[in-house]
Amino acid sequence: MIRVIFNRKGGVGKSTLTCNLAAAAAKAGKKTLIVDLDPQGNTTSYLGHSSKDDVVGISEYFESTIAYRYRDFAPIDFVRETGFENLHLVSANVALIDLETKLEAKHKIYKLKDFLAKLAQEFDEIWLDTPPDLNFYTLSALIAADRVLVPFDCDAFSRDALFDLMESIAEIREDHNDGLEIEGIVINQFQERARLPGAAVEELKNAGLKVLSPYISSSVIIRESHQNRTPLVFMQASHKVAKQFEALYASLSRKRRGKKAA
Repeated sequence: MIRVIFNRKGGVGKSTLTCNLAAAAAKAGKKTLIVDLDPQGNTTSYLGHSSKDDVVGISEYFESTIAYRYRDFAPIDFVRETGFENLHLVSANVALIDLETKLEAKHKIYKLKDFLAKLAQEFDEIWLDTPPDLNFYTLSALIAADRVLVPFDCDAFSRDALFDLMESIAEIREDHNDGLEIEGIVINQFQERARLPGAAVEELKNAGLKVLSPYISSSVIIRESHQNRTPLVFMQASHKVAKQFEALYASLSRKRRGKKAA
């Protein structure tokens, strides 16, 4: 199973969701891989690694598709260990920015799909974190993925852009990846006692969008987990928000098993 977390809007918590849902998968015993496709490298940092070290990652893989460097590397050679059991990483760095134009010019849009298809033989689950833009790397991820999760932070700007985003994903599915499924909307940074977030979520439901539960609550402990470079699921498993991540992952797993049985 390959999942991508995507929204064009920044600040909706893509990296936080990716790392914590993948951590929940790893905690459940799944051999799990996270691929960071964002030049900012927030996911790489969150998992305790530096985007400026000398360990090869996704930039070096993409470089190997247009140059002779790293041509003798197998896909697994671009994967690094993390300090967390069952959780592995393909890191990102700012070199992705300079590579993008070259990759587009040489039509390498399906290379990530080939790369992940081989890694899917090694891992039970693969999670992709994307930049806040529908660029080469995000499109590559959507072409390669089985499922897409869309974070929603209950902001008016997110709501207004969400319907356009759904149309873009539908177009990508039609043109490039007919197996891609919108798994649902993940409600992130939810404030239960505030009126506007609840109203925004109800509007999505009334529009027929698939809103997943439980919602992920807003909490300062998320910033603490970023600072500690440890997903909350591992840092403080007893916290309410950590339990929400685990419950959301369990819900996704149950739905997947139910579809297989059907």
